[in-house]
Amino acid sequence: MFRHYYITDDLGDLEQVERELVDNGLTVPQFHVLSENDAELEKHHLHAIESVLKKDVVHSTQLGAVIGIIGAFLILLVAYIFNWHMTAVGWIPFGFCAVVVLGFCTWEGGLIGIQTPNYQFKRFQQLLGQGMHVFFVDITAEQESVLQEVTSQHPSLRYAGAGEATPSWVVNGQHKFNQAMKAMP
Repeated sequence: MFRHYYITDDLGDLEQVERELVDNGLTVPQFHVLSENDAELEKHHLHAIESVLKKDVVHSTQLGAVIGIIGAFLILLVAYIFNWHMTAVGWIPFGFCAVVVLGFCTWEGGLIGIQTPNYQFKRFQQLLGQGMHVFFVDITAEQESVLQEVTSQHPSLRYAGAGEATPSWVVNGQHKFNQAMKAMP
């Protein structure tokens, strides 16, 4: 999938864009709006990005886990190289220490991520502060022409580049989940 970003200050027009995209075969989980004014997005029935995804929690936690894995590996490697595991205590304290380092680094990464904007959206922080809204769409190659056709009819949308998209299996899973929830009594 490919992600395309658009910038606008007209939420009424953006509501129309979303309707046209759905009418042309795109699903709701394929597009979101990033804004500092979530209340206005709700009034216009626009699909705001989840609050947790506005922050860099997931990405920073993953980085922390990678650092923790490296740290845990180094602890076990040092214990092995210096034959500390051959003492009466064995591997248990080193294994425990490795697990603690992994957990701490992962936790610390998440805490850092709570305080920073999502790495994919940092470039839009100044525009968001000026009251603009960022509309992004995750599409397949076959849907590229539909997106181009719909967005070309809305001059209030300014193209702002491309980026890393949500995997298609996640988007499809969200769509199927939404359909299942609507089908429930």
